[in-house]
Amino acid sequence: MCDAFLTLAQTGKGLSCFFVPRFLPDGGRNRFFIQRLKDKLGNKTNASSEIEYDRTWARMVGPEGRGVATILEMVHHTRLECIIGSAAYMRAALVQAVHHVQHRRAFQRRLVDQPLMRAVIADLAVECEASVALMLRVARAFDEAQAGANGAFARIATPVAKYWICKRVSQAVLESLECLGGNGYVEEGPMARLYRDSPLNGIWEGSGNVICLDVLRALEREPTARDAFMAELLAAKGADKRYDALVATLAADLDKKGGAAGGEAGARRLVERMALALQASLLLRHAPGEVADLFAAARLDGGGLAYGALPAGAPVDAVIQRAAFEV
Repeated sequence: MCDAFLTLAQTGKGLSCFFVPRFLPDGGRNRFFIQRLKDKLGNKTNASSEIEYDRTWARMVGPEGRGVATILEMVHHTRLECIIGSAAYMRAALVQAVHHVQHRRAFQRRLVDQPLMRAVIADLAVECEASVALMLRVARAFDEAQAGANGAFARIATPVAKYWICKRVSQAVLESLECLGGNGYVEEGPMARLYRDSPLNGIWEGSGNVICLDVLRALEREPTARDAFMAELLAAKGADKRYDALVATLAADLDKKGGAAGGEAGARRLVERMALALQASLLLRHAPGEVADLFAAARLDGGGLAYGALPAGAPVDAVIQRAAFEV
């Protein structure tokens, strides 16, 4: 589907990175052969295939024998694209759910007027806003690094955000689909495609375990990354007791040898807590108080595991009003 590819191949000095264009410098087609198109679960409009190189023209990128390190520089940037795409899926699904519940009536009331549905929509809205806030913060970190600022925060926040947002998007899309009932499960609408496509960003550019191990690697090898991450969390210190408690325990775990309590086996739990703390920090500083409070109550204070299982007294009305101005 692309006009150029980065690929790894063995050379005399080991695995090296090559730039393979679809067209040669003289305008002719490059020699590579599609052996099989892959019948994927989703992402149908973006063809994937198994290919064969045969006297293919390419240029080496980076030092010979350092292919993995070279291609990982590209992967660092495309992980941001995975974060952006997943946050966008989440928002697209929420828009569909909000529109449906505003106009569908059952038992003489709109669905959005039903208390249980309001809890679900509010929870989805907070999830979406937290993901968008985290995505934008990581994107700003890329801009700052490109402008010459220290890239330590981008180095650690990118895999943290990639792991968490790409994990949460499938659950959020599924819950949004359920808001539409059976109509959400048919191909005529957009929800079926969103549901099929939403897991892919979690696989691209490193699946969950690979990403979590990358976070551990950054903590162990780059102390400045840990410091930059904690500085971001401390910017919201004192804004919420639940948040302060999480940051205190997280700081203690990040100070332990190897960068994490529990080592590799506990990496997923650690990265999850890092992501939640970072999202909470951003919402406490930049979102309306009701949004930050609902996020803290549902994510940091032992809330329910399913969307909509909110604690009593959660500021549902204000959050829904922010997500859908018509309500």
